[in-house]
Amino acid sequence: MSALTHDIEHASPSRTSSGIAFAVAGAASFAMSGPIAKGLISSGWSPGSAVTIRVLLAAAILAGPAGISLRGRWHLLRTNLWLVAAYGLVAVAGVQLAYFNAVDHLQVGVALLIEFTCPVAVLAWMWWRHHQRPSPLTAIGAVLAIAGLFLVLDLTSGAEIDLVGLAWAFGAMICAAVYWIMSADEDNGLPGIALAAGGLTFGGLALLAGGLVGIIPLAASTGDVELAGAMWPWWGAVLLLGTVTAGLSYVLSIEGSRRLGSRLGSFVGLAEAVFGVAFAWLLLAETPRVVQLMGGALILLGVVGVKLGEPRVDAAAPAGTAP
Repeated sequence: MSALTHDIEHASPSRTSSGIAFAVAGAASFAMSGPIAKGLISSGWSPGSAVTIRVLLAAAILAGPAGISLRGRWHLLRTNLWLVAAYGLVAVAGVQLAYFNAVDHLQVGVALLIEFTCPVAVLAWMWWRHHQRPSPLTAIGAVLAIAGLFLVLDLTSGAEIDLVGLAWAFGAMICAAVYWIMSADEDNGLPGIALAAGGLTFGGLALLAGGLVGIIPLAASTGDVELAGAMWPWWGAVLLLGTVTAGLSYVLSIEGSRRLGSRLGSFVGLAEAVFGVAFAWLLLAETPRVVQLMGGALILLGVVGVKLGEPRVDAAAPAGTAP
């Protein structure tokens, strides 16, 4: 059984470059889910149905490639079954369930802002668990990135606060932090695509179970879906939602995290908010405001700051040792 290891401290320039490319592509793929899901919801789908079919379809699509990656190494799946199950229940289903309940009590932008502060939780975990104390430059980068996220989500007009909603939103944030930490772990030997397929399977089944018992409302429609000014058949939008915004995005994100480490990978993942605004503009004709463009620039500066701020290991304890 593999334990989650400490974050990457030094990586080759080529590995870092490819990691950023994977992570940015994964963030872009994830971000496309918002506009497509919104199109489905406008045509009669419930949010729970859209995300459940998205996850289950992605699991089915990745099952074949995951099996090929494990050929001759099926023992890796058996020995890491607990990890795959936890990934699916916490990092996939847990995030969705907590987020849905959060937006039931809070404005969507507020819920997203709290969930997307997960990189700060990752920094705190790496400091507490592995003694990787963030440098001042990393701290400045984190502040800039979160400030940029605040602007991108356009929360400058204020929002109502609900304690129950806040609790669910912080739960989503913790689950998202777990996602980045578990995605970055390579020591278990499990191929990234196998982790994605297994986690999506467990997560999708958990979401389906939540729908069957009434925790997540499930409703669907066979009406056409409007995207980018054109009408799509419902199955075309669903196929795009499952293949590109889930199957592809999870694989790309995991590969990026394993090259960058959970700390930097989680901050690069904030690009999802920026891409979300861009895709809403392209697919739903929702023109971004100047303040949102400024927020995107701040997120970029924040990511650069986190990258330049090398992690430091406390001298009092060796790296990778629990306190």
